[in-house]
Amino acid sequence: MAKHSKKYREAAERIDRNNLYTPEEAIALLKSMPSYNFDQTVEAVLRLNVDPRKADQLVRGSVNLPNGTGKTAKVLVFARGPKATEALEAGADIVGDDDLVEQVANGFLDFDSVVATPDMMGKVGRLGRVLGPRGLMPNPKTGTVTMDVTKAVKDIKGGKVDFRVDKNGNLSFLFGKLSFTAEALDENFRAIADEVKRLKPSTVKGRYITKATITATMDPGVPVDPASI
Repeated sequence: MAKHSKKYREAAERIDRNNLYTPEEAIALLKSMPSYNFDQTVEAVLRLNVDPRKADQLVRGSVNLPNGTGKTAKVLVFARGPKATEALEAGADIVGDDDLVEQVANGFLDFDSVVATPDMMGKVGRLGRVLGPRGLMPNPKTGTVTMDVTKAVKDIKGGKVDFRVDKNGNLSFLFGKLSFTAEALDENFRAIADEVKRLKPSTVKGRYITKATITATMDPGVPVDPASI
């Protein structure tokens, strides 16, 4: 059995495991827990009543958080010529074409988000095994395969969050830092939850969100009532 720190145990004791909290209550509870000497990331996990093996139930999307993520993402852009210049001027951290595709194929993964122009996707598509499992593969549905690289880069730098349900039906996303006000965290959480609900597949019957948890980097998860989302 894993041994937890004194702070973790103290935090766990504050959670009533017989109770399901609202998102606001869960966030307030996390903010009341013992602090650490760094700003923890706040995350949520939703269990969805979907079968990701079916194409029409593969829930994925993106949201520009109203209060940002509290983190400046490192953005890589696959582009050439004027579009490469445009990406750099927009604030992209890494820009390249064929040589950069080769670097990533060989294991270079020092970035948080990926954007690509459509003309590069023939070669970028071969990186699916590298980028796909990490949720980094560019996709038109999330605005990361586009000729408007300026907008894509600025959206990501400004707090855009991509999400995608995994093979077990779980959907996880970060939505801020513990130093944010409770109101800012709640606004961010609601922005993503509303988009997830909007994307509910028409073929899904019954309850869509069956389980939910909100947590911070070093703290135990707080169970959230799916009906309150």
